[in-house]
Amino acid sequence: MDTLPIGEAVDYTPASLPENRPLIGQYCRLEPFDMARHSTGLFKAYRVDKTGKNWTYLTTEGFDNLAEFEAWAQETCTNTDPFSYAIIDPESGQAIGLASFLSINPAAGSIEVGWLSFSPLLQGTRASTEAMYLMMQEAFRLGYRRYEWKCDSLNAPSNRAAKRLGFTFEGIFRQARVYKGRNRDTAWYSVIDGEWPTLKTRFERWLAPENFDEAGQQRTKL
Repeated sequence: MDTLPIGEAVDYTPASLPENRPLIGQYCRLEPFDMARHSTGLFKAYRVDKTGKNWTYLTTEGFDNLAEFEAWAQETCTNTDPFSYAIIDPESGQAIGLASFLSINPAAGSIEVGWLSFSPLLQGTRASTEAMYLMMQEAFRLGYRRYEWKCDSLNAPSNRAAKRLGFTFEGIFRQARVYKGRNRDTAWYSVIDGEWPTLKTRFERWLAPENFDEAGQQRTKL
């Protein structure tokens, strides 16, 4: 009798949940979000963006005052899923961005990086790349098999960032969400555990101080 094809056998121990510990890099550190320590500095960093474009593809708009931001942060950034990190400038000690683990499924071994809201103080810096490296490294250290990135298919910067960071494009989920009264088709990307060793080497080569000249410009691309 013919047999039907099935997936390969997997000897897999469920991954661990994100831990309440900082992730330390050369150019930034990621601290589990804390209202008392991070909200004021993060609000100030976001206010550097005078156009409000940073919020275009997120589910909320910008905030007019600290109280509004703290109400949103209390509801959104103090949970276990999403598990949120404040991205800290080590020189000033100020929070300058936010990133989260979400869709956390230890049994399946999948986890998503999302809720990326980088202030102008973080965008385009070595720290922004290192923050993504640190989170990817942490996900695979915790035992996840699949690391996901999802974004609005029209969000060109996010799509470019996913490809630059080594994610593989998997397709478009059409009419996946409605937010701010408009449609969102969602682009899906992933990195799997077997790809991580090669990506880790690439990240570390790019992040090395000698990869940057006296003006801070990269010598070789990621």
